[in-house]
Amino acid sequence: MRRIVLPLLVASSLVWAAVSSAATRPRYGGTLHVAIRAAPASLDPADPVQANSTAAQNISRLVFDTLVILDDRGQAQPALASSWQSEPGGQRWQFMLRTGVKFHNGSAFTPDTVAASLRASNPTWKVFPATDSVIIECDAAVPDFPAELALPRNAIAKRDGNKLFGTGPFAIADWQPGKKLTLTSRDEYWGGRPFVDSIEIEMGKSLREQMISLDLGKADLVEVAPEQAHRAAAEGRQVESSAPVELMALVFSRERQSPEDGKPREALALSLDRSSLNTVLLQGGGELAGSLLPNWLTGYAFLFPTGPDLPRARELRDEAQQVPIWTLGYDPTDPVARVVAERISLNARDAGLKLQLSAANSADVRLVRIVLPSLNARVALTGVAAGLGLTPPKFTGNSVSDLYAAESTLIQSQRVIPLLHIRSSYALSAIVKDWGQDPDALWRLPEVWLGTEKP
Repeated sequence: MRRIVLPLLVASSLVWAAVSSAATRPRYGGTLHVAIRAAPASLDPADPVQANSTAAQNISRLVFDTLVILDDRGQAQPALASSWQSEPGGQRWQFMLRTGVKFHNGSAFTPDTVAASLRASNPTWKVFPATDSVIIECDAAVPDFPAELALPRNAIAKRDGNKLFGTGPFAIADWQPGKKLTLTSRDEYWGGRPFVDSIEIEMGKSLREQMISLDLGKADLVEVAPEQAHRAAAEGRQVESSAPVELMALVFSRERQSPEDGKPREALALSLDRSSLNTVLLQGGGELAGSLLPNWLTGYAFLFPTGPDLPRARELRDEAQQVPIWTLGYDPTDPVARVVAERISLNARDAGLKLQLSAANSADVRLVRIVLPSLNARVALTGVAAGLGLTPPKFTGNSVSDLYAAESTLIQSQRVIPLLHIRSSYALSAIVKDWGQDPDALWRLPEVWLGTEKP
C-alpha cells in the first residue's frame, strides 16, 4: 500500500507545484484599467501646463522616452541616448543616439527629429543634429545636464501636424482630451514588450468615483488621497504608498523688503503645528518638512527645524513695528486644502497674527503643493524653486554641503515656509501583479501583468 501512496503523493505534489508556479508566472495579455483625477487636455511633453503633475508624468513615460533616465539614486543612465560626453566647461554636450529605434508611426528615430523635439521644449538651447548624435549648447555650464534631460518635458516626441508620436512602450490608440486615453503595447519596443496588451485611462474622476470603480471591478489602479490611505488599507484594499514626493508649503507673493519685514514671517513659521497637520488632517500621509527637499533624497532635511515655538513667535510679533493682515490663498479643488488653511490660520492667531482665507488666485500667502520633479537632488531643487516662483538656487560646487547651502539660502529668503512632504498612494485590484514604482512615485507599468483572480 505504501508503494502506491508514496508515488501518488509525489505526483500530486508535482502537479500542485506546477499549477502554483503557473498561477504566479508573469503572463502576457489583458487590459489594465486606470482612473485618475487629472484631466489633461494635451499629451505633448513640451506643454508647460502638464509639467507639475504626477499623473501627466506617468502618462508621458508610457508613450514617450527620454534620452536619459535616472536610477533610484538619481544617477543618469542610458535610454534613447547610448552615451554622452561634454566639453570642458560643461556648456556643450554630445549625446550618441541608440540605433534601431522607431516612432509609433513606423518612422525612423533620427538626430533631426530629436533636435526638433528638444528645441520645442527648450527654445533657449542650441541643438544641432549630427550623423548619429545630437549636440546641445547651453548658455551656462550645467554639471547635471544629463539628469536635466531625464525630465518628462524633455521626452522625445515627433510632431506631425496635430498628431504626436513617441518611441515609448505603448502607442496611442484613442485619445479623448481630458476624458479617456487608450494605449496599446508595442511588440517592437526597444526596451522589450510590456506584459499587458493595453491600458485604458479614465480621466477627470473624483477620488470617490475612483474607489467605487475599484470596488466594482471596473478599475485596477486608482489614486488614494494621503489622508484616506490608512482607512482604505484597513478596509481590506491593497494600498501602495510612495516615499514623500510632494511638498506642501506656504509661499509669499512678494520678496521680504527688510529684516523688519521678516519678523512676522518668522513668527508665522514658528507658530505652525506641522505635527497636527500631518497626524490629524492628513492621517499620517506625510512627513514634517522644514526643508524643500525630503530627507530620503538629501539625507540632511532633519537639520531644518519643524517644531512650533509659540513663545518666540509672540516675541517676534511684538517686536515687529508693523504686523500685516495677510490673505491666505488655497486651491478650492483640493479637498484637504481648506481644512489645512483653516488650521494654519488658527495657529497664526495663537501667535497674534491674522490670516484671512481666500480662494482667489491673488493672495499675500498661498498654500501650494508641488511634485518633486526629479530624483537628482540638484535638478529637483531647481525645479521646486521654479515651481514656487523663487529665485533659482546658486550652487558653488557639487557636494552635499553645497546643495544644503543652496537650499538654506532659499529658505532664509523667507519667501517660502515648508510644511509637509506628502506621499502618493494608490489602490490596486487583486489581479495586478508585480506592481512597482520609482522612489518619486512614477509607475513601472510595463512590468505589471494581470492575474486571473476575480477582483
